[in-house]
Order: sequence, then structure tokens, then C-alpha cells
Amino acid sequence: MDPIMYSIPDFNSVMGFCFMIFSTLEHILTHISFSVISIVITIHVITLLIQEIRGLRDSSEKGMIATFFTITGLLVSRWISSGHFPLSNLYESLIFLSCSFSIIYIIPKMGNYKNDLSTITAPSAILTQGFATSGLSTEMHQSEILVPALQSQWLMMHVSMMLLSYAALLCGSLLSIALLIITFRKSIEIFLKSQNFLIKLSFFAEIPYLNEKRNLFKKTFFRNYYKHQLTQRLDYWSYRVISLGFTFLTIGILCGAVWANEAWGSYWNWDPKETWAFITWTVFAIYLHTRTNPIFQGTNSALVASIGFLIIWICYFGINLLGIGLHSYGSFTSN
Repeated sequence: MDPIMYSIPDFNSVMGFCFMIFSTLEHILTHISFSVISIVITIHVITLLIQEIRGLRDSSEKGMIATFFTITGLLVSRWISSGHFPLSNLYESLIFLSCSFSIIYIIPKMGNYKNDLSTITAPSAILTQGFATSGLSTEMHQSEILVPALQSQWLMMHVSMMLLSYAALLCGSLLSIALLIITFRKSIEIFLKSQNFLIKLSFFAEIPYLNEKRNLFKKTFFRNYYKHQLTQRLDYWSYRVISLGFTFLTIGILCGAVWANEAWGSYWNWDPKETWAFITWTVFAIYLHTRTNPIFQGTNSALVASIGFLIIWICYFGINLLGIGLHSYGSFTSN
């Protein structure tokens, strides 16, 4: 018999064996990363409710780094097994988004900067990966052959830039929302205390309650000082992260326009995804403009960023729910 006949099944067997290895590796890395990041969340809750313990804080930092490497390994294994960059469906984009949250956590740590991103990035990473792992059907986890429109080198550049921008903009928006909550809560507390003081002053002697208010001022001075420092840090990091995300978003939109011209013959088609991407870009351009204006800094710019938080989810997730337009590849109905 012809020896070539033996080489064909042997080759198929090797390819099947390799596919099985990568599938098993992917399954293991998925559960490891989800378990590690769950432990990190537990550590954050313990330090928040009880007290900050240095050993636990160091463990959470190492856990986020381990999560980054396991998710990266997961994406690399899918890249090798599928033969294309793993950003072709909703499941892969969510895993990449979770990896992006880990990257945003690690970058400030490399410069030894004190930041409040860990309270945002760790829960965001676990919720994103948790939904990708448990919220999507098993069929959506499978990597498929790319449709002709996606068989381009622009896939990696455009989609990766967009997802990195989503991660950065979401983190920055959440920091702005936290700033608004702390600011409005502080204003409400001051208003209630002043009202309570006026009520007491109208019924009782003035001097004892003036002394009471003086003592209350001494007790709340340092607490308000730390709240002020916290709001300043939140505003600073929100601006830095949103600026980074806005840069990624601009690059992603430009790359998408070039890719659209190659695939569909037009740079811009006012597709639902393109329209909401433009709306997202406009909202955060307004934020950056208001943030650099001293008159609108603080709560005004943070309010714009909180609106942008909702716009991002509409752009990224809402359009996928509908499964309409030219960007329906990553939708729930694409399978």
C-alpha cells in the first residue's frame, strides 16, 4: 500500500490530539483565573470590613498578577488552537476585557503609585469573567472559523484597542461615580447636622450648643480632611484613566474606519455600533474638556463621566443584545 495513506490519518490524529490538549489547558486556565480572582475579591472584602492587613493586601496584589498571567495564557492557548487572534466572538471579547482590567491594575503598581483602582478593577474583572464563563451558553465558548470580513490584520489592532478603551473608560467612570457618591453624601450630612443644630438652638440655651458644635467640628475635621483627600485622588485617577481610554478609543475608531473601507468600501456607514462609538467618543471628549476647565472640575466633570458609563455599556453590550448591523459578529444571535 502507498505509505502516503498512513500519513493522512496520522496527521489528523496529531492535530486532534493537539486540539484536545489546548482545550484542556484552556479549561484549566479558565477555572484557575476565576478562582484566583474570587480569592482576591474575598481579601478586599475582609480588608474593607475589618481592617487593612499588609499581608492580605500583598496577597491580593500577587493574586491580580497571577490572574493576568492565567487569562493571558487562556487567550494565547485559544490563539494557537484557532489560528487567529481570539477576538472573534462575545466570549473572547469578554475574556479580553477581563484581562484589560488586570492590566489597568498592574500598570500603576509597576510605578509604585498609590491608587484606588484595585477596588474597581478586581470586581470588574471577576464580574466580566464570571459572566463570560457562566452567563453565556457553551456553544458561544467555541472558537469558530472567521467570516471573510474578519479575516484581516486589522482585527487585532481595532478590536483590542476598542476593548482596552472600554476597560479604561469603565474604570475611570466608576471612579467618578464613587466621587459623586462621597461628595453628595458629605453634603447631605452637613445639611442634616446644620438643621439639627438650628432646631436645638431654637429650644435651648445658645452657649452649651455652641460648645457642642465646636466639639463636633473637632471630631469631624480629620474625617472630612481624609474624605477631601480621597475625592481628590478619585478625581485625579479618574482623569488619568479616562484620558488613557480616550486615546485607545480614538485609535480604535480610526483603525476601524480604515478596516471598514477595506471590507465594505466605505470609511463610515453609521452602523449602530459605529454610531454609539461616536456618541461614546463625544461624551468623553466633553468630559476631558470640562475636567481641564477649573470652573467645571469635580462633580460637574464626574457627572459627565457617569453618563459615559451607561453609554459604554450600550455601545459594547446593548448593540450585541440586538444583533443588528454590520457588527453583529459578536452578538448573542451570531451563533
